[in-house]
Amino acid sequence: MTYSRLDDTLSVAPQITPDDLPDIVEQGFKAVICNRPDNEVPSDLSSDALRAACEAAGLTFHNIPLAPGGLTPEAVSAQANVIANAQGPILAYCASGTRSAILWAFASASQSTHPPDGIAKALDKAGYAFPGIAAQLEHFAASAP
Repeated sequence: MTYSRLDDTLSVAPQITPDDLPDIVEQGFKAVICNRPDNEVPSDLSSDALRAACEAAGLTFHNIPLAPGGLTPEAVSAQANVIANAQGPILAYCASGTRSAILWAFASASQSTHPPDGIAKALDKAGYAFPGIAAQLEHFAASAP
């Protein structure tokens, strides 16, 4: 299983399967966030199926689905809340890891846990380059309640 570390708390990955869970546990992850809507996957990879498999493996599971192009303040807030209350490293996944990376970026900006340019550098280093995102994150953070 491949994943990209964004910071000490969160890493992102493409779609996981129950077969990946022993490796996820071995890598030290304590929780999994599903950012992929159920309508994108077969039933054996649904959030309910993966929740059951994660919990059986001793992992906490969170479902924060994000449709492509559907970034919302509610999703950012939910992701930020899970990250802020983490009891150890988290693996977030979606189809490619991109939506999970974007949610981390905006959640981090909203909580001021990293400066916008640091977020952009972490995204670049992880293989999720978004030119100009630092300015968007700065604006988002300034307008966050």
